[in-house]
Amino acid sequence: MEQTTIEMLKSKKDFYIGKTVQVSGWVKNFRESKTTSFLELNDGSTFKPLQIVIQKEGNTKINEATLNGVMHLGIAVTVSGVVVSAYHNADDAEINAEKISIIGNCATDYPIQKKKTSLEFLRTIPHLRVRTNTFMALFRVRNALSMAIHNFFQSRGYFYIHTPLITGGDAEGAGESFQVIAPDFQGDFFGAPASLTVSGQLEAEEAAMSLGRVYTFGPTFRAENSNTTRHAAEFWMIEAEAAFTDIDGIIDVARDMIKSIIREVLVKCPDEMAFFDNFYEKGLVEKLRNVADNAFARVDYTEAIEILKQSGKKFNYPVEWGIDLQTEHERYLTDEYFKKPVFVVNYPRDVKAFYMKQNSDGKTVAATDLLVPGVGEIIGCSEREADYDKLITVMKARKMNLDNYRNYLDLRRYGSVTHSGFGLGLERMLMYLTGISNIRDTQLHPRAVGELR
Repeated sequence: MEQTTIEMLKSKKDFYIGKTVQVSGWVKNFRESKTTSFLELNDGSTFKPLQIVIQKEGNTKINEATLNGVMHLGIAVTVSGVVVSAYHNADDAEINAEKISIIGNCATDYPIQKKKTSLEFLRTIPHLRVRTNTFMALFRVRNALSMAIHNFFQSRGYFYIHTPLITGGDAEGAGESFQVIAPDFQGDFFGAPASLTVSGQLEAEEAAMSLGRVYTFGPTFRAENSNTTRHAAEFWMIEAEAAFTDIDGIIDVARDMIKSIIREVLVKCPDEMAFFDNFYEKGLVEKLRNVADNAFARVDYTEAIEILKQSGKKFNYPVEWGIDLQTEHERYLTDEYFKKPVFVVNYPRDVKAFYMKQNSDGKTVAATDLLVPGVGEIIGCSEREADYDKLITVMKARKMNLDNYRNYLDLRRYGSVTHSGFGLGLERMLMYLTGISNIRDTQLHPRAVGELR
C-alpha cells in the first residue's frame, strides 16, 4: 500500500475520509482505557501528531503482544486503517487502526519521556532533543524563517552569493577568529595566515560593486571566549549589501525585511507559533503581529545615552557617551522606554568597525543597531566608508595589516560609490520569534566554549 504522510492526510481530510491508508511514524504519546488504546503518531510532516485509535475487543488483526509493544515512546511503527473524523475535533482526522507493525524498536532507557524535560538536560543529548515538541517546533520555524529571508531578498532583486568560509582577513578587526592550520603540510598551505570567516561582508561588498544588490546566508565563526545565552562560536548570518544606498535607505530595507519575515513565519507556522506562545512567551504572537504592523522607533545614540542616564535605573555598566551599549542598556530602551523595536543611529566611531562611514562631526559613524524587545541587538547596519583616504587613516590608527585588505581597499580606488549593508544573526532572530532565551537551543548542535557534542 502506498505510504501517506500525516500532512497529506490532515490537509486533504475530506478526500481521505472513509479510505484505508498506511502511515508510518514515531509514537509521541499513548494512553488507554479498558476497551480502547490511543497512539499519537508523528512522521515529521506536521507539528501536530495524528491520533491512532485501536479497539481492543473483537480486533483479531492486532494481537495483545503487538499492542503492548507499540505502547512505548520513541518506537517507530507502520499503521494501516480507515480515516475518520476525529472524535473531539471534526475538522481533524484520525485513523481506526486495522494493522500495526513495529518497524523500529526503541530501548527502554529512551531519555525523552512524557514528563517535561528541562532544556538544560536536553542540551546534553542534542542528537535526540529534536524529537521533543520544543525542538520539532523550533526547527520547523527555523526552516520557515530561512525560506522567508530568501523570499524577501529574491523578490526585491537581490542576488544570493556564496562568500568564502576560509579567509585571510578579519572583517570585524577584533582578532576573534579561528585559525586554519594544516599540521601535516610542509610549509604554509595558503601562503598566508588563514582563518574561518567572522563575516562575509567584505566579499559581499565586492559583488555589490557589480551586481548592485546582493546577500549572503551562511555559517560564520567567532573565537569569542563568552559563555552567555546570546553567544555561540558557530552561527548563521544573513548579510545584505546594496550599492547606491545610504544609511537611511538600508535602514528601510532592514525594517521591511523584519516585518516581511515575521508575517511569513506567522502564516507558515501557526501551530508551532501557538506552541511557543503557550509554553515559552505568553502574548508572543500578538507581540510579533504588532511589530509587523506598526512603525519602529529611531533614536540618535547621543539621545539614547541621555534617556539611559535619566532613567533612574542602576545599571551594572555605567552609562557615559562613548560606551558600546550593553544588553541591559538595550533591553531598557526596547522593553521599558520605547516598548517596540528601535534603531539606534550614529554610534561613536571608536566602538564600531573600521569600515563604517565617518560622519562630518568627526566623532560618530553612520551606523545603526536594530534593538528588539526581549533580545537586544538583532541587526548591525551601516553605510560603508567609500573614501579611500579616510579608510586608510582609520585602518592605520587601528594598526591593521593593510596587506590583508588590498582587495577591499581597491574597491575605493576603482569606481567607489555610496553603499550600505547589514547583518542579521539567524539564531538571534529565532530567539525573538520563539521566546527561546538561549542561543544554544536554536541550533541542532550548538558550538560554544567547552561544547562540542
